[in-house]
Amino acid sequence: MKKDKQTLVNTVHVILDILMIMLAYALSYVIKFVIKKDPLLFEWRPSDWVAIEYYARPIPFVILGFLIIYTFCGLYSQKRIIGRRRELSRMLVANIIGILVFVTLLYFFKKSYWFSGEFIFYFGILNTFFLVIERVLIRKMLSSIRKKGFNQKHILLVGCSHSADDFAKRVRENPQWGYNIRGILDDKRAIGSFYSELPILGRTSELAEYLEKNQFDEVMITLPLSQYDRLKEVVAATEKEGIHTKFIPDYSDVIPSSPYTEDLLGLPVINIRHVPLMDGPNRFVKRAFDIIFGSICLIVFSIPMIICAILVKCTSKGPVLFKQERVGLHNRPFTMYKFRSMTVQTDEEEKDKWTTKNDMRVTGVGSFMRKTSLDELPQLFNVIKGEMSLIGPRPERPFFVEKFKEEIPRYMVKHQVRPGMTGWAQVNGFRGDTSIRKRIDCDLYYIENWTFGFDIRILFLTVFKGFVNKNAY
Repeated sequence: MKKDKQTLVNTVHVILDILMIMLAYALSYVIKFVIKKDPLLFEWRPSDWVAIEYYARPIPFVILGFLIIYTFCGLYSQKRIIGRRRELSRMLVANIIGILVFVTLLYFFKKSYWFSGEFIFYFGILNTFFLVIERVLIRKMLSSIRKKGFNQKHILLVGCSHSADDFAKRVRENPQWGYNIRGILDDKRAIGSFYSELPILGRTSELAEYLEKNQFDEVMITLPLSQYDRLKEVVAATEKEGIHTKFIPDYSDVIPSSPYTEDLLGLPVINIRHVPLMDGPNRFVKRAFDIIFGSICLIVFSIPMIICAILVKCTSKGPVLFKQERVGLHNRPFTMYKFRSMTVQTDEEEKDKWTTKNDMRVTGVGSFMRKTSLDELPQLFNVIKGEMSLIGPRPERPFFVEKFKEEIPRYMVKHQVRPGMTGWAQVNGFRGDTSIRKRIDCDLYYIENWTFGFDIRILFLTVFKGFVNKNAY
């Protein structure tokens, strides 16, 4: 039943994708050769029909090529729990690859002189636009259907544990996923009782019999650590019945959200923390971008920085720059620069105090600079020196590092990369006196999922969300 549902959804996706590709292709031709040529009257000539013939010939190959690329980019995988941003990212990447392949093949087969670059540009833009609109509408339709109880995926949990409780809570909070957890098999709790609002249906040893008598789309193995000796038995029972099985480990707070595995002579090894920026090529790309773009920013913001320096000097006593020790890459301390936005304090006074709303220490000019993030501009020098990056987790003072590493799990992981002027936490609103745990969650997500494109996205969002923020005071 599950395969039939997924096949139907994928078939609908493929049919609609074909229609969108054809529509984008045809409309691009119309824009280039009809509307732009004569928006009021277009007289057909024999040469025009020849042009149509040459542009029409590649259509089957274009459609087939894009469908293959969409498949490899995961656009036909199950979308119940894939976020909108991730799906949008996949669509953009797939269409960029498709256009690049199209242009490359035209050049290789020496047909590029027949095709207008302007036409290809229109096709790339329209095809991406139509695909996004199509997928957004399908997502909304499926979400609405699932919230009404249709198109459900029926699931059985095996084992009562923290992971089972976490999964059940997430399913209840996201009805658009269309997950229907029918109950749990467990050896410790009484049959008929409830765990995380789910009924205990039977014992783990009855799994094979239970799967024979009932229809399930998936089995989620959520055994507690103390019962991992039953794992092989449970997997054998589910595979015997041909039921798709997933394993939610009871140590999910230890392993990363996207585990990185290695093959050690046939032995699978899970890296506790996969940090893409530990790879040499990735570090080189990020550092090169910091130096080039950081230097450009220094030139662009030189006049605002001079104005800020003059205002600070003229409106309050003390130095223009505020220097403070922060903890950076590999837990190494460094001196971070900012425009001074507060009255001068001793090291003892400022080392363990958090800036709060309406803080009396903040000067008038300092308040404006903090709200607009202008006080952070001198950190561009930290970026050029290699102590910071443009994008990364915000660095903290040694006092708070020592405090938070004892209170917040995985806090110190953030020091495996260079700290940044802005980051994923900041563009999501976690600045100033906000939740440290949520900030760290954002930092860990960034560290584990870093790509150069992710950095560009954060820079773009910083322009609209990062510079001015209600929590910056």
